[in-house]
Amino acid sequence: MMSVEDWAEIRRLHNGEGVPIKEIVRLLGVSRNTVRAALRADRPLDYQRPPKGSLVDTVEPAVRALLVRYPRMPATVLAERVGWQHSSSIFRARVALIRPEYLGVDPVDRTEYNPGEIGQCDLWFPATKIPVGDGTARVLPVLVMALGYSRTISAVMIPSRQAGDILAGMWQLIHGWGRCPKTLVWDREAAIGGTGRVSTSAAAFAGTLATRIKLAPVRDPEFKGLVERANGYLETSFLPGREFTSPQDFNAQLSQWLSEMANKRTVRSIQARPVDRFEADYQAMIPLPPVVPPIGLVQRIRLARDYYVRVDTNSYSVHPKVIGKFVDVTASLTRVRMTCEGAVVAEHDRCWGKQQIRTDPAHKDAAHRLRVAYAQAARTGIPVPGAPGTATVPPQHHRDGHSVALRALPDYDALFGVDFTTDPPDQKEG
Repeated sequence: MMSVEDWAEIRRLHNGEGVPIKEIVRLLGVSRNTVRAALRADRPLDYQRPPKGSLVDTVEPAVRALLVRYPRMPATVLAERVGWQHSSSIFRARVALIRPEYLGVDPVDRTEYNPGEIGQCDLWFPATKIPVGDGTARVLPVLVMALGYSRTISAVMIPSRQAGDILAGMWQLIHGWGRCPKTLVWDREAAIGGTGRVSTSAAAFAGTLATRIKLAPVRDPEFKGLVERANGYLETSFLPGREFTSPQDFNAQLSQWLSEMANKRTVRSIQARPVDRFEADYQAMIPLPPVVPPIGLVQRIRLARDYYVRVDTNSYSVHPKVIGKFVDVTASLTRVRMTCEGAVVAEHDRCWGKQQIRTDPAHKDAAHRLRVAYAQAARTGIPVPGAPGTATVPPQHHRDGHSVALRALPDYDALFGVDFTTDPPDQKEG
């Protein structure tokens, strides 16, 4: 096979410098037929070796017949149906080559966005484990939002993918923008639209902001390609070489990088910097409402004797004086607060770990005092002054009204003639 370099040199020597064919053969060490072929061709000769036959050729017609009816049939099932007994790798390669012919065509258009029109949302899961205290580390989700017109990227790490935490992260990012896009695009994230319809909590959030949440079609990542590319950009440009000491440290580094690097770069598709186009996005977006939308984890429970409530697998202590009453629990991204009848009865920093216990020393001391007071009231039937919430045990009465006498345990020992206080007799030796 003659290379492009030999073809060019042969033509230069003969046509440019007038070197005879015989001399070119001697100089380049090629045959005369090669030289003549190079002089006849006005472009490089493209030689292709004839393809060798493959074992798959014999079963390809049967494979194609199956793909006509079942274009998504797995390659392993196809191999079984056509009786393939050889290497699975060459069979899978051939199926991957011909399958697109039977799947149909689903083209994706290039979309131009108007200012303030859309914001795309997604969860990114960086592989780096983040220390969350108590010597543990976790892979935590990062909420990423990208504006369609300006390509501005905002992101924040959140403690879980529950609806309350996702919506709290969305509110934090939207509040940072100062206004809200007219449409928020999500995929079928379980907490947002896992059933194919926008969840109740997400609909309440969108209604408060006077925006709408639009769900992407199933298995169509190009529908929200802006935020998908933002995820890849974070993965390849922000994450490498960084170390984090906590979720708060991760968010601090991420926020600085987004403001100083990501949103100040020139985006090739729009030939502009997001920071320069954000003002147009801002002016066209919806003003924020005067009230905070429903966000965070919310629950209402009756406080048990074990004066702890569970939030996202972690347990937090509550003042034991409200045992038996209903307690309202709200958890933001940073704090967990418990109220009873409008009064705050506990407040803790949000724990981002799993199966952890957070105890307020004041709650533990109060529980001890209440246990002592309860025991004393149970013995005497008289409540202890100054012990709030102390449950008293009234004396027992017979049916005729007189009180049941309370006897000491030694009285029963004397009644049955036993004595458990004497020392055992000495054992004889030998």
